[in-house]
Amino acid sequence: MRRHRKFVAALGLLFVLTVVGVLALEVGWPHYRPPLGAGESYGIDVSAHQGSIDWGAVAADGIHAAYVKATEGATFRDPRFEDNWRGARAAGLQVGAYHFFTLCRGGAEQATNLLTELGQVGGTQGSGTLPVAVDLELSGNCSRRPPRAEVQREVDTFVTMVERATGRPVVYYLLGSWAERYPPSSERPHWVRSLLRRPGADWVWWQVNSRARVDGIDGPVDLNVARAPD
Repeated sequence: MRRHRKFVAALGLLFVLTVVGVLALEVGWPHYRPPLGAGESYGIDVSAHQGSIDWGAVAADGIHAAYVKATEGATFRDPRFEDNWRGARAAGLQVGAYHFFTLCRGGAEQATNLLTELGQVGGTQGSGTLPVAVDLELSGNCSRRPPRAEVQREVDTFVTMVERATGRPVVYYLLGSWAERYPPSSERPHWVRSLLRRPGADWVWWQVNSRARVDGIDGPVDLNVARAPD
């Protein structure tokens, strides 16, 4: 009987700990924001997946910067890019565009796609904007896996064209699987993903939470910490 009571008590404790863990994950984690260091501010990155955004409410919730998805590959253009870009700018946020780089198309045609979209909003001028970011990851990419030298050549072509048009260094959002298979051939500012834990010194943007809640956005969004350039 005593052993049975201990077993029941252990099950009860396990149940309580599970409930507490779920509540922490679903209630506490979405509202977590790390302490900011000198020259740092909160930012988000969004795409059409976030739907219509109230950028005034976003700004009032302490968000000062945003990367908005512009393009993917050689032909795809995010249907909410212009609305997000203009809305974020009007609300006083620093705003930048990001491009998802596909392994199935060349770097030149991908750069042309991005720069055409940026031109629609005057985003190549650099005034009050963030540098272009390129999303380099295997997850969600096409099935083709070209040789390393070919990928480096195409990424370098993309970066060269974008930097020539904007006059600013491209930021690399580089996930581990891509970095292991296709390490970059040149140094660029880095946007790193490190959930909860503060990364080392070498970053300009830090993606800290992939399920954050921010006023003005219906549903989860990526929360970042933006670091002012030296």
